[in-house]
Amino acid sequence: MATYLVTGANRGIGYEYCKQLHSRGDEVIAVCRESSTELSGLGVRVETGVDVADKSAIAALTKSLSGKPIDVLINNAGIYRQSNLGDLNVEGIREQFEVNAIAPLRLTQALLPNLKASKAHPTKVAIMTSRMGSIEDNTSGGTYGYRMSKTAVSMAGKSLSHDLASDGIAVAILHPGLVSTGMTNFNSNGISPEESVTGLLVVIDKLNLENTGSFWHSNGEELPW
Repeated sequence: MATYLVTGANRGIGYEYCKQLHSRGDEVIAVCRESSTELSGLGVRVETGVDVADKSAIAALTKSLSGKPIDVLINNAGIYRQSNLGDLNVEGIREQFEVNAIAPLRLTQALLPNLKASKAHPTKVAIMTSRMGSIEDNTSGGTYGYRMSKTAVSMAGKSLSHDLASDGIAVAILHPGLVSTGMTNFNSNGISPEESVTGLLVVIDKLNLENTGSFWHSNGEELPW
């Protein structure tokens, strides 16, 4: 049994991570701003009141988790704000950088003592990004803030893979696929959260210090930067 911490855990992909991990017997620490009926009924440890972009909330979380080994940190929390050339929505772009790019880096740094306390080999950090952050894969333009923030967090994950290797911590940079969730307005062309997370956990389970820093699709395909 391993201990997983999942951010953005109250709905969508985050909740599905918690559900599947709990079902297979792992210990789950579910982190979110507010719990949901489904998450509260799951039987996992829930840490509420955590806005990952709030420095004081991260400090309170690390205090609550002091001395608690974490084997796998899944930085899942993220937001989407529309921003196209005709309406850049600069404030929305800044908000996406705070939540999607800076927060995962800040949280990973804050929880390093917990990750280093793990006895797992290797300890793991998963960063949920998107192929919309792939420069090579961008064939349609637009969606500036989301694309830019996801490119930034992918770079953060790549740097972390180098900086943490000596501590025995491997990093996966993950694209969930087009998933039918609230963030995508339940896109009818999307796969289910269950299918996405099933694939993502296969990738995380196979993560090691030899493939650390790679950019993976939930279907197991390695993606271009």
